[in-house]
Amino acid sequence: MTDLSIRSSLPEKMDQADESKDETLKSLSEIETINKWLGGYNVIINAFEKLEWPNRTVTIVDLGSGGGDTLRVIAKWAKKNNKSVKLIGIDRNPVMTEYATSRSQAFGNLIYMTMDVFDPKLLDIKADITMNSLFCHHFNNDELTRLMGNMYKIASHSVIINDIDRHWLAYYSIKWITALFSKTYMVKYDAPLSVARSLTKREWQLIMQQAGIKTYSLQWMWAWRWQIIIRKPEVHA
Repeated sequence: MTDLSIRSSLPEKMDQADESKDETLKSLSEIETINKWLGGYNVIINAFEKLEWPNRTVTIVDLGSGGGDTLRVIAKWAKKNNKSVKLIGIDRNPVMTEYATSRSQAFGNLIYMTMDVFDPKLLDIKADITMNSLFCHHFNNDELTRLMGNMYKIASHSVIINDIDRHWLAYYSIKWITALFSKTYMVKYDAPLSVARSLTKREWQLIMQQAGIKTYSLQWMWAWRWQIIIRKPEVHA
């Protein structure tokens, strides 16, 4: 039985450079379907609806944008709600950015860049909002502390995080769901491991403390997700 009292340090297959392109692309499609089933996009959209939006075009940078599905949902939400946005997806895997670009041709305000999130050049990007979705659990605590610090530096307005709560029910639920419905070994392996690699509330609080971030909201949301919103104190709408 998997010990969920501590974070797993096992690597996910999607993070491995030697995984096949075909398997990766199939996995990205399945992940998008899972997010739709479990309402995964709601965490991000709900966070946006809580923000005080400037009366101008808002630049949103998504770190670890993967297949780009979250940014496409944001683009549709922004259009529906008459908000002007510029969307930038960052991912180190060219397979991801190529796939995301091909799926996002209908959105003129959405681009993807192939770049490691720890590349110093990332700090040159100007953003109002930095965000990521189901990305933070890929890093160990030291890396995650550094990532949070960088996201805070880049953003002029706010930082939004959507990630998994490490809970036994979340672990076994996604394990069963993917065993029954997934057709890719990558998703079957990575989905439960993502839960095992995720953080508890107390662990998130420690990460924030180590990153020097004192003011933020940390809320549990369905399905076993943490929503973190960090508002920059110097924000002027």
